[in-house]
Amino acid sequence: MSEWYVVGVDTGHTGALREADHLLRAFAAELGLTDHVLGCTHHVRDGRRPHTALSFAVPSERAARAIWHRLTENGSGGSGTGTITGVGVGVGEDEGSGVGAGPDAGPGALLGAAFGGERHGPADLAAGAVHAAAEHTARTGGRAVLYPGADAVTGVLTVARLLEVSAVEQVAVLGAPEGADPEAKLVTRDHVRPEWRDGRLVLTAMPAAGGSLVPFEVPDPTPCCADH
Repeated sequence: MSEWYVVGVDTGHTGALREADHLLRAFAAELGLTDHVLGCTHHVRDGRRPHTALSFAVPSERAARAIWHRLTENGSGGSGTGTITGVGVGVGEDEGSGVGAGPDAGPGALLGAAFGGERHGPADLAAGAVHAAAEHTARTGGRAVLYPGADAVTGVLTVARLLEVSAVEQVAVLGAPEGADPEAKLVTRDHVRPEWRDGRLVLTAMPAAGGSLVPFEVPDPTPCCADH
């Protein structure tokens, strides 16, 4: 993949991954990121208790700068309180902020943001945003929720077809160091979340019935984000 420009966002989200996916999609919708975006979730272990931050990569610096301005325009510089209207964010349901409830939790909650050498928002959230942006930029970590070709990765398709139509670059199979057979059938369950690993976007899969494969990450039994 060519060079992309990455913006990190941290709301202190401590809910489930499915809620982080919903939050990421809500941000993407609010920011108008419908095409040519690669959005990831990142586990943050430093600072406040472990939580999930987000990153958005776009193929032009101008687009990334526009995202940065949208995220920070309501604040007052690096020590300000960045907000974005219409996206409910915070630190988790059990702390009363409603982040687990997704984008209906209310507008204007605090967030941290990072782009290049710039950071914005409360120090701990800004640090989480820096972490997410750094992992994504280095392509050493990050679980991709939005990525080129994601809409085409549904139903059942071969590994070769997955690699052809999406940004996924490799399929790693548990217990099979030789990798995936290009003709193996992948039962996507409409939930494919590849991760950055050593510079490549890799989907981890495991063997299933009839010689097929399924993604290692199990989808939430109740579909989320249906309205995005």
